[in-house]
Amino acid sequence: MDDTAYDLLIIGGGASGACVAYEAVRRGLRVALLEANDFASGTSSRSTKLLHGGVRYLELAFKTADRAQLRLVREALLERGHWLQQAPFLAHRLELALPTDCVIGQLYYRLGLGLYDALSGQAGIGNSRLLTKQQLQVALPQLRDDIRRGVAYSDGQFDDARLNLLLALTAEQAGAVVRNRMPVVALEKNSDGQVCGAISENARGERQRWRARTVVNATGLHADAVRRMAEGDCRERMLTSRGVHIVLKQNLCPERMGLLLPSTDDGRVLFMLPFFGGTLVGTTETACPQEQAAQPSDQEQTYLINYVKRWFPDMGDPEIGSCWAGGRPLLKPADADLNSSRVVREHEVETLPSGLVSVMGGKWTTCRPMAIDTLDAVAKQLDRPLPPAKRLPLLGSDVDPSKTSERLMQQRQQLSDLLPDSPWLQNQIEHLEGNHGLAAAELVNGWTVSQREPLSDVIPICEGELRHAVNAEHAHSVTDLLARRNRLAMVNCGEANRLTPAVRAILEECGRDESSALALDA
Repeated sequence: MDDTAYDLLIIGGGASGACVAYEAVRRGLRVALLEANDFASGTSSRSTKLLHGGVRYLELAFKTADRAQLRLVREALLERGHWLQQAPFLAHRLELALPTDCVIGQLYYRLGLGLYDALSGQAGIGNSRLLTKQQLQVALPQLRDDIRRGVAYSDGQFDDARLNLLLALTAEQAGAVVRNRMPVVALEKNSDGQVCGAISENARGERQRWRARTVVNATGLHADAVRRMAEGDCRERMLTSRGVHIVLKQNLCPERMGLLLPSTDDGRVLFMLPFFGGTLVGTTETACPQEQAAQPSDQEQTYLINYVKRWFPDMGDPEIGSCWAGGRPLLKPADADLNSSRVVREHEVETLPSGLVSVMGGKWTTCRPMAIDTLDAVAKQLDRPLPPAKRLPLLGSDVDPSKTSERLMQQRQQLSDLLPDSPWLQNQIEHLEGNHGLAAAELVNGWTVSQREPLSDVIPICEGELRHAVNAEHAHSVTDLLARRNRLAMVNCGEANRLTPAVRAILEECGRDESSALALDA
């Protein structure tokens, strides 16, 4: 048993847990982070890949005169700007079209999106603008003919699994102890009944004690299970809503402008977005048991396909490259019945009488304010204020984030010289920079010529980066490598299955005893 004492033990390596770890090491805390499966293996890798304030939440705020909702939209817009600045290699501006067939509708959306622009303040990334039918036809050439006008606005698009991973790896490089495949099976308490650590158990059945002055529960959908470890009679707070996405092989957004449908027949919001040469379509929102959160239903797939056909009637039969689902952790107000319809999307940080700190609810874009609020609760448990945060650039970024984009452009010539002269050279450069930022050239320089050869024309991954993911990024399985360290399985599952034997061979050569199949629900 390891008797090292940590200031902070974090249970859960999704977006919330990884961001808490990152912000905690910036403030000098001694941190351990334990993830039961893989980093971002749950909800955090299954989002719509948007950094956004929430257009629909803004509309709701005005319809209900809800100032709190308006503050949440502004907070999310500021955070959108933060991530676009901090990690420009894996987050970028994306323009979306909001279509309408009448002038009044166009003016309504233009006014609303003008406010959306204004709320972002100095973190704005571009003004909304009116779109003519001709402009829509250029951006979305297969869009149905009766759409005469629209409004374009900007949000951010990002690689959720990579950002999650880089937060964890950056924290690890700064001194945090970071482990995946390390589920917590019990919490420990001291003689006063206060949580003072946890017991983990690895795949071989070996147990380890983790002593900590404070324990944070950042397990998303599984928050209630950890809360019950601390206090068996605590009130359940979580509900699960399943969001299903499909990825089409057809590229419906050739000019890299996405499409937002603000209200479907049943009142949902639907996105169709450019995604690795195809089109990401989502999402549904279906209440479900927690164990079904990652299992898309045929009915939900059909629902999405029918909307694609309705808006792009001349595209022919849609070809689905991949389909996946993720559960959104919806937070019940503390005084609400579990079956109540009073579900909120903002986050809450709770401290139980036993001292367990739980961060619950929220969304990807606002994981940093969630982490900072969590550390405020941690400071109270430690009974001392935390020091100011030190500068800690994400792996792949410059110490001065404003210089990252310029240095990425300079690095492209290095990569061009290092990589094989293949038809996918430019795509491979973009892919390697998109995953590794400013570290890409140094990594490639350490690989053999054969390890640099692209293995797929869908996403030009190569043997070198797969080996790097196993040796330096905690990848243990085929799914870790093909669904999260890069996104091939999330784009084209057939292509990922084709590469599975080669990937399994790499895992075995690197000392991983891996025989599991590729699984998008793992």
